Amino acid sequence: MQTNGKKIFDMVGADAVYTDCAYLVRYIAGFEAENGFVISDQDGTTLYTDPRYIEAAEKRLAGTEVAVRLTDRSTTVEELLKKYSRVGIAFNETSYAKYLRLKETGVELIDSMPAFRSAMAVKNDWEISKIARACEIAEDGFLKTLPQIKEGMTESEVAALLEYNMKILGAYSTSFDTIVAFGAHAAVPHHETSATKLKFGDEILIDFGCKVDGYCSDITRTFLFGDDQKHGEFKKAYEAVLTAHELVKERLLAGMTGVQGDAIARDYLTEKGYGKLFTHSLGHGIGLNIHEYPSISPKGENVLQNGMVFSDEPGVYAKGEYGIRIEDTVTLENGKVKSFMSKTDRNLLVL
Repeated sequence: MQTNGKKIFDMVGADAVYTDCAYLVRYIAGFEAENGFVISDQDGTTLYTDPRYIEAAEKRLAGTEVAVRLTDRSTTVEELLKKYSRVGIAFNETSYAKYLRLKETGVELIDSMPAFRSAMAVKNDWEISKIARACEIAEDGFLKTLPQIKEGMTESEVAALLEYNMKILGAYSTSFDTIVAFGAHAAVPHHETSATKLKFGDEILIDFGCKVDGYCSDITRTFLFGDDQKHGEFKKAYEAVLTAHELVKERLLAGMTGVQGDAIARDYLTEKGYGKLFTHSLGHGIGLNIHEYPSISPKGENVLQNGMVFSDEPGVYAKGEYGIRIEDTVTLENGKVKSFMSKTDRNLLVL
């Protein structure tokens, strides 16, 4: 297990770093507890938690750099921080009310979020292994679900079945609310899974993922439930999206910007007449959060580096007709794209 308190403390350059945002606490301490917080300073990193989590925290963090302390009604953050002059806090994840309370202690507050963003963008080997496992479980869960999909099932039933299968295979939660869209519902990129029933000839779009040790996977597959020979334009668009998806794997290189990466898919889809139907960015960073740095988009000026993990997900959405998205979780290794998805076919599947 990896803990990152010292890394963040050194990068922020304050007398201490105070962190209470759940996913940032997990990044620093390797443990997530409701209402828990972490203070990192020159003497080390300490996780403060209440009696509900103390035993689990002590067990999980034994042998790491993180000390565990029990909080009670007399323990206040303000009291713990007043001995420092400069304290780093994550401005993006701190309410204005809490910011004001911390300011009243007399400490100078500086933003720790740039350090977190930079550190979390490039994954180490341990993090890569957890994401790889989450991707493997997601694919295995999908393959287990496919033969269980039957006519008359609702979108919600398919989503529940997939989530069940992923958990049976070892996931502890989903990365986000699973999206299952039948027919024209797929034309809405973030369709809200519903009670709509599956019928022969429907396309199915499923956007899903799961977590392992807090780290996410993200995958989308689009396919047909039977072929009623009414999907000529859909199949043509599918081939264009698939080619765009694969071109990103071939051409995106470390050192490019997010803008350049996005343009690989966007320019191809535009050439094929689908540019205006590609309505979202090519990709987003994936880690402890399902959406994080970097951004592979028309505004993504960030430089892509080895060890970054992100999605490759071009899409085409024809309102009221069909929607197509093909998505892998990928990383940059030795300067090139490497997909975590190796078990599921990206060619058009007909159940």
